[in-house]
Amino acid sequence: MTGGAGGRTVTATNATEFLDYIDSTETLIIRVAGQINITSKQGVRPNKTIIGVGTSGHINGGGLDFYRSYNVIVRNLRFTNAEDDAVNVGQESHHIWIDHNSFSGAVDGSIDIVRGADYVTVSWNHFDHSDKSMLISHSDGAASTDIGHLKVTIHHNFFDNSRQRHPRIRFGEPVHVFNNYFLNNELYGVASVQQAGAVVENNYFENVPFPCFSASGYADSGPGRLVHRGNTFVNSGTCEAAGSVVEPRTYYSYTMDSAASVPGLVRAGAGYGKVS
Repeated sequence: MTGGAGGRTVTATNATEFLDYIDSTETLIIRVAGQINITSKQGVRPNKTIIGVGTSGHINGGGLDFYRSYNVIVRNLRFTNAEDDAVNVGQESHHIWIDHNSFSGAVDGSIDIVRGADYVTVSWNHFDHSDKSMLISHSDGAASTDIGHLKVTIHHNFFDNSRQRHPRIRFGEPVHVFNNYFLNNELYGVASVQQAGAVVENNYFENVPFPCFSASGYADSGPGRLVHRGNTFVNSGTCEAAGSVVEPRTYYSYTMDSAASVPGLVRAGAGYGKVS
């Protein structure tokens, strides 16, 4: 994934500039300096890197929307008070990387990955007291668009006193959840339901009554599949396993940190302002 590499580097300091740049057909590296106040979800065209400058990059009130978009990197931004989703990866978008951002106060989801999206990585983000952190597939009725898609990697994120959907997955396979820190998650950690397949490994669950749902389904959704290994559970329940799942190594090689090291690594490294 190259994002805006090879294109112009531009800096957005207000909403007008920002919206013009993300809607451009150019390949662009878009630097976000200061607080950008937007409304609703605003479309991002392909071949962009959207990156906050230092600790100043801040998107408030609205969010980013991907509709048949691809090759986009979203990095080092603070998202607050989105009136819908902060980041919506939808409608067959692919090769999207959401890295080192912080999310709080979204009315709906912090990140939704839906409607046949594919090859999405969510890494080193801080979900700060969010309600609905991450949804993968929007509906129990979305089998026709989502089966065979929604391949997502989720690693080194801090689910910090966030309530649910870390993530909630329907149909996607494999969804690879590794080296994340789950802290004080009121409703649940990972829910792999409605035929989804998740591999959950080397995570650290602390004060999480229900780390994983799968065989029992969740809410109105039917059962999914989930393989778990190498996780640490502190004052937490157990991870519900079910069935077999396509291994992530089918698509890429990876190495992991030990589960014991995850809280320190993630606290130090997740969120905006943590990249040079």
